[in-house]
Order: sequence, then C-alpha cells, then structure tokens
Amino acid sequence: MSRVVAYIRVSTSHQDVDNQRYEINRYAERSGIQIDEVIGETASGYKTQLNDRKLSDVMADLEKGDTLIVSETSRISRRLMDILNTIQGLIDRGINVIAVKEGIVFKDDINSKVLAFAFGLAAEIERNLISARTREALAKKKADGVVLGRPLGSADPKNLKLYGKDEEYIALRMKRVPKAAIARMFDVNVETLRRYVLRQELDKEVLWKLHKKTTNF
Repeated sequence: MSRVVAYIRVSTSHQDVDNQRYEINRYAERSGIQIDEVIGETASGYKTQLNDRKLSDVMADLEKGDTLIVSETSRISRRLMDILNTIQGLIDRGINVIAVKEGIVFKDDINSKVLAFAFGLAAEIERNLISARTREALAKKKADGVVLGRPLGSADPKNLKLYGKDEEYIALRMKRVPKAAIARMFDVNVETLRRYVLRQELDKEVLWKLHKKTTNF
C-alpha cells in the first residue's frame, strides 16, 4: 500500500520545526492526505552532503506510488542541482514529491518533467553566473597584462568536436538522458559538453520543445 512520508529538516538544533510541521499538516488536511510517517533531522542543507543525511535513507525506503512531502524544496537541499537530481530521481521511480509552500506536486507526468527540466535550467544559469564571475576575474588579469589562454567561444563551431551533434543532443535530453551519459556517448568531458550546449543554446531548444509537447496534450 502506498505511503505518505513527511520530511522536516532544520539547520541547527535551535531552529523550530513547528512551522514546517504546521505547513505540512495544514496542506495534508486540505488535500485529504493521511501522513503515515514524519521524519526529521538536524543537518545543514549546504554543508552536509546529501548521502550523509537521513533523507537519503528515507528516499531509499520509498517505493513506487509513495509520496514525499516537504514544506519547501530548500528542505531537500540548499544546492539547486541536489534538489533537481533528488526530485528527478524520485519521479523516475514513480514517487511523488510535494513542495507545500511552492504549491508544486512533482509526479511521473510530462508537466512535472518540464518543471523539473526548468529547475535544471535554473541550475545551469546558476553555474553560468559563477562562470561569468570567473571570466570577469580573468578579464581583469588580462587588463593587468597577464597572458591568458583562448577565451570561451572564440573557436569556429565547425572545428569543435561536438559540431553536428545538436539534434542528437536535443533528442537525448527529450528522453531525459543525463548530461553525464551524453558526454560519455559523445566521448567528451561533461564540462566540454556543458560549454558547447551553453554556446549553442541547446537547452533552450529542449525546453521549448518540451513546452510545445505539453501544450499539445
């Protein structure tokens, strides 16, 4: 029989869990959901690795048809990619994820997959902002006379190893194939793939196609 498990996390022992518990219980009452188990822990969502937290054991015990409820997605992690990977991994296993404050129900359907992909795109943007700050620092070094290597994006796309694989990449991402797996298929480093995807704006194309597919239903 399907179970509903509520997960509560606080970063320090001084924080109050009552607010999270209240939000989850209120949602459950409004939605007619019976919570079978409430699991809580004290752990930093940023400093503590996901595999070292009780949440990893909770997820391992969940089965197809079960539901995990959190007060908000940040209770899963403070790292956007951890949130994305966790949610995607659960819905791929047929496990629903409810984020109360965001009002989102992730499940194994096209709408949830589009939303999860949007989370992934946001994570890509977050990484790109970090890269942008790195490039700004390199630009300053160059202005100060430091000799640097070739700037990102200066090469002719036709000379790149991934040139001509755009449509294949898009098709694979539409099937939810992870970028790490695609990189192995293309025999390139994951970061090389990410830079090429960013340069060619391929993820935007994937997101547009997923959205179009959703609106056609």
